[in-house]
Amino acid sequence: MTEYDVVIRGGMVFDGSGAAPVAADVGVRDGKVAAIAPGLPDGVRTIDAAGRWVMPGILDVHTHYDAEALVAPGLGESVRHGVTSVVLGNCSLSTVYAGAEDCADMFARVEALPWDIVHGAIKESKTWQDPAGYAAALESRPLGANVAAFIGHSDIRATVMGLGRSVDAEARPTDTELAAMRRMLTDALDAGFVGLSTIRSSFSKLEGTRFPARQLPSTYATWREYRRLNRILRKRGRVHQSTPNLAMPAEVALYLAQSVGSLFRRPLKTTLIAAADVKADRRASWAATFAATLANRFGGEFRWQHLPVPFEVYADGVDLVVFEEFGSGAAALNVRDEMERGKLLADESYRRRFRKDVAKRFGPRVWHRDLYDAEIMACPDASVVGKSFGAVADERGIEPADALLDLAVEHGSKLRWRTTIANDRDDVLDRLQQSPVVQVGFADSGAHLRNMAFYNFGIRLLERVHQRGFMPVETAVHRLTGELADWYGLDAGYLRQGHRADITVIDPAGFDGTSSAYAEAPFPAGGSPQRMVNRNDRAVTATLVNGHIVYAEGEFAEGFGTTLHAGTFLRATDR
Repeated sequence: MTEYDVVIRGGMVFDGSGAAPVAADVGVRDGKVAAIAPGLPDGVRTIDAAGRWVMPGILDVHTHYDAEALVAPGLGESVRHGVTSVVLGNCSLSTVYAGAEDCADMFARVEALPWDIVHGAIKESKTWQDPAGYAAALESRPLGANVAAFIGHSDIRATVMGLGRSVDAEARPTDTELAAMRRMLTDALDAGFVGLSTIRSSFSKLEGTRFPARQLPSTYATWREYRRLNRILRKRGRVHQSTPNLAMPAEVALYLAQSVGSLFRRPLKTTLIAAADVKADRRASWAATFAATLANRFGGEFRWQHLPVPFEVYADGVDLVVFEEFGSGAAALNVRDEMERGKLLADESYRRRFRKDVAKRFGPRVWHRDLYDAEIMACPDASVVGKSFGAVADERGIEPADALLDLAVEHGSKLRWRTTIANDRDDVLDRLQQSPVVQVGFADSGAHLRNMAFYNFGIRLLERVHQRGFMPVETAVHRLTGELADWYGLDAGYLRQGHRADITVIDPAGFDGTSSAYAEAPFPAGGSPQRMVNRNDRAVTATLVNGHIVYAEGEFAEGFGTTLHAGTFLRATDR
């Protein structure tokens, strides 16, 4: 009888702790790591890892897979890039309590997901009534990766108050309603949820026909409401995840203060998006890390989430989330019909507002609004492809803002363009990835189908480390695995005897510079949209989840996402 189900032969084994790797074989039996030693006999399946890195599976702590996990539970775009555990329910959005219409209204615009797909996923799948039932429903599905979850504040607030009252700036929850929210949060933590997610961002708008363009419910809450919920998180040692309002940068101080403990209270684990070297404000990353360092020095437990790659975004016409940050941009996004939007963009009074907004160079903002730094990737008018809007404007003798609007009016969503809004300087990116107040996250996997593609963020970090050498490989592995698992209180992130066999095999020879290349793939949750992705399959030899080889040599396992039950629901524990 063969002693091992799988043997990974002859690799350099990283255990996820930050310790130096060892040359060894890894034997897997019954979903666990049974042995790490040289000279193991062959298993039922043997993977040749000579010259390769064998490491714990990568954790992706900031995803919006909530709808996709219900109807396409393989989560293959992450699995193929070495991710074995994901955390969903971020940014106040979860699908635990609210009904299908409320969920679709809350997810569709802010996360750039088709309304009907979100609505259909919840309507067709929902059998649960509470967080424990939700966890059981996920576990019953053929998950390709392990799943952990936040409970979303907008989810519970809309359920308790009704969506209409929850997005009314004049409405406040009653004491009875606040007590109900606290019970719902407690039930979620009892079911193993990692914590609560909230949001303050003015970017976060509702879709749908009932309350279009209002912000998400969580943004209407007072800090008194947050404090009432935070007391539960603090007592249990769980996490508060949030997105601040970039129009009110001083508000970040309230998050920092809530994280700080004292003789009379525990620190509150708090993580925000995002630490980034923003082109529009080159001081932002320094200020963010300095403030977090100071808060932690005084007893805080604060982390900025950070995308460890250049933050490149794409837009079809004017469909891009950063347009929410200025009045004329939000006004265009409020018009969902493409013909009506075209009429608005052609209106001269609107154009005056748009030119003024784009020209503004002061105040909090994410997008640099430099239309000479915006490359047209596709357009029915082939003469503009490869040029910036600024270059097109110079050729036509008009303003860059008018060049963008002219092309958007003429071609609508067939106009595709890109720009990099942050993380374009290698030295600053290197510094951020080594900061103790920064954690690797904010991939936004599962969201923004046509805007962002960061499913392979972990591979791209390892590639940068391998090529630039700004930190030891074992440190980078730790930052992607054990460090995150420990902070979120999850049983993951380590490759050790007796632990669950969530393993990624990396071939550094596959770091060939293609990891940032643009590609598209069908959206697995159905419908017509193509999803923007990156693909660098040569870098990942194999991904194992709970001992199952779910992806190897460019192919998914038989039954992946349909009959193969590899992943499970990861439950956090009190700390």
